[in-house]
Amino acid sequence: MRAINIGLTEEQRQGVANLLNQDLADAYLLLVKTKKYHWDVVGPQFRSLHQLWEEHYEKLTLNIDALAERVRALGCYPIGTMEGFLQIATLKEHSGDVPTATGMVANLVEDHEQVIRNLREHIDQSSEEFHDEGTADFLTGLMEEHEEMAWMLRSFIEGQELQPDGTKPATGSKTPVGV
Repeated sequence: MRAINIGLTEEQRQGVANLLNQDLADAYLLLVKTKKYHWDVVGPQFRSLHQLWEEHYEKLTLNIDALAERVRALGCYPIGTMEGFLQIATLKEHSGDVPTATGMVANLVEDHEQVIRNLREHIDQSSEEFHDEGTADFLTGLMEEHEEMAWMLRSFIEGQELQPDGTKPATGSKTPVGV
């Protein structure tokens, strides 16, 4: 095989590929959870969440492909098994757990925020430790997409607390700051 000569050593490329594989593993777990919630959501928020999660899992699917292709562009191989993903993912499954619609949203917010924190760290490592500005830029784009998805999910539940049936509790309502 011809040597890759893109200004990064084999060690730098492998280091970045390891970061990308962790991001790939998290993306797959987040995709599975988003699809599961898309299928299982019930209640007054069904239609809006069902549609939102379809948009999100479509974005996640594109991101997964882009992550795997970035690993290949660096001359390495992406992880491609659930066993491999589960071994290195930072996200956790919620097997057998079917939360309320609001619980589903909260779980996905937590997962997106974890992915965002990981991506921030991986952006810094790609740039500072491995001198791969291309991957740092690529990861910045992914992070911005997760920030938008997290914002949309947070916006769904911020400022109000909902009961499992979709009603607001009698007490404990929140008023936005400055209102």
